[in-house]
Amino acid sequence: MKNYELVLHRVEADLAAGRLRLGGRLPGERSLAEQLGISRPSVREAVRVLEAMGVVRTATGSGPDSGAVIVAEPASPLTALLRLHLATNHLPMGDIVQTRVLLESWAAHEAASTIAPEGKLAVAEELLDRMDDPGLTPEEFHLLDAEFHVALAALAGNVLIAAVMSSLRSAIHGYVLAAVPNLPDWDATAIGLRSEHRAIVGAIRTGRPDLAADLVTQHIEGFYRAARVSPAADVQP
Repeated sequence: MKNYELVLHRVEADLAAGRLRLGGRLPGERSLAEQLGISRPSVREAVRVLEAMGVVRTATGSGPDSGAVIVAEPASPLTALLRLHLATNHLPMGDIVQTRVLLESWAAHEAASTIAPEGKLAVAEELLDRMDDPGLTPEEFHLLDAEFHVALAALAGNVLIAAVMSSLRSAIHGYVLAAVPNLPDWDATAIGLRSEHRAIVGAIRTGRPDLAADLVTQHIEGFYRAARVSPAADVQP
């Protein structure tokens, strides 16, 4: 992973956790370097890349306006995605579930129609392998689950779909984890989810787009039925 990606992921995580907001200031170079395990020159270069991407703006000096600030200009496409990242934490659960079904079923269909060499599935399958660990807590499992669904959407090759799914990541993890206490048997549910994940990847690998789309829809909606949560319900996560 490139250094600017490490910093960008840190920005996303801090936004999702409420530690940072649009217009907020990034930690200083020394702090970021220590937190991310990279050198200060690497942090400096990463911030320059993020500034070129329109994620941050920087000002030199030592006053209150110095440092790197998360951009808040409404014209910035990346700012719009960061706003979506924040907004998803306050949207009704049912709306996010329906959006997931629409986006992910399309992405799975497209991926199964155009999937190329084996390496394209490597990220998704590596996440599935990590989810096979029986010692995972529900929170750890669903963090990996959210990453898996983002990786799955990326297989379609549509940059905007992948970006929107990435923006939904923290909301997916949050309300899925909130539904876990409603499940009658978490261990059995985890086994079922693992099997469903493998079936989806198998359908994509073997080029069966309709099956892949159907399996994704059944997977997303089935979890909420099992957790006794209606996908159409106007429930706040």
